[in-house]
Amino acid sequence: MKKVRAEDAVGLTLCHDLTEMRDGFKGPAFRRGHVITAEDIPHMLDIGKRTVYVWEENAGEIHEEDAALRMAAMAPVAGAHYTGPSEGKVLLIADGEGMLRVDTALLRELNGIGDITISTLPDHYPVRAGMRLASMRIVPLVTREEQIVRAEKLCEGRKLLDLLPYRPRRTGLIITGSEIYHGRIRDKFEAVARRKLSAYPGEVLGAAVCDDDLDMLVDAARGFLRKGADFLIFSGGMSVDPDDLTPTAIRRLGCEVISHGVPSQPGNMTLMAYLGDIPVMGVPGAAIHLPTTIFDAMLPQVFCGARFTKRELIDLGDGGLCQLCESCHFPNCTFGRY
Repeated sequence: MKKVRAEDAVGLTLCHDLTEMRDGFKGPAFRRGHVITAEDIPHMLDIGKRTVYVWEENAGEIHEEDAALRMAAMAPVAGAHYTGPSEGKVLLIADGEGMLRVDTALLRELNGIGDITISTLPDHYPVRAGMRLASMRIVPLVTREEQIVRAEKLCEGRKLLDLLPYRPRRTGLIITGSEIYHGRIRDKFEAVARRKLSAYPGEVLGAAVCDDDLDMLVDAARGFLRKGADFLIFSGGMSVDPDDLTPTAIRRLGCEVISHGVPSQPGNMTLMAYLGDIPVMGVPGAAIHLPTTIFDAMLPQVFCGARFTKRELIDLGDGGLCQLCESCHFPNCTFGRY
């Protein structure tokens, strides 16, 4: 684009909106793409536009709105839609619930190109319908088209953003503790688990309260599997005390333990395992007493069907310390990012 005197712009194409303010009105007097006529000049001068920016032929430039549309096209997301462009940017909006995934390495490459800016919610973030997931725009009014072409090439064969929808799961709860089994104290975990699971599709098949007995724990789990459970949650007996049998029972069930213990507080003793494709979690007692533990941060990934890796569980350390705020506002906080 080039800057010219308004009087010299007749016949040229305006490359940006010209805003007018009068009598409580604020809006475009002339829009981008308008071919300037001699009759337009007095109006332009009246609104203080002595110079305007017009397109240059073969300059290799692209306008901010066209750039935003092309950035949206290079990062399509099933289950979400783009709005705009408005004020030079497009916004990605979720159509339903799920977990947002962000290729953070690719995002870093794109934002390092030059004029391109793409901002997103954090990777692994749980989202609801209507939430803003990402914003894309260039910084100046126009940029060299070669920057957009470079971004498009980087995105070829790669997925910058993805929204993984939640899948229904049939959950079995196995609660361990002789003091509960023999009626000395009342179990509190079942109510907590049911409340947290109610945010996701599926059903709770029931809760089995077991004594500190390996065979009873394994039999309870197998009973839920026979009923069609595709998610098992164990609670109680998750510490490193010799008489805490739950991790042993999970291994005896035939599970592959990804990790017993995660770099997170609260929820440090959490166990993540798989029986084939069935996720199996061991949840420590902190989940009963605190409004949010790492259990809450891990549930979205379980329900979207993505399998945890050891690396992802290690990455819980960055953001793994809950601030124990007086009023909990998870997930809109630092806790549970990975």
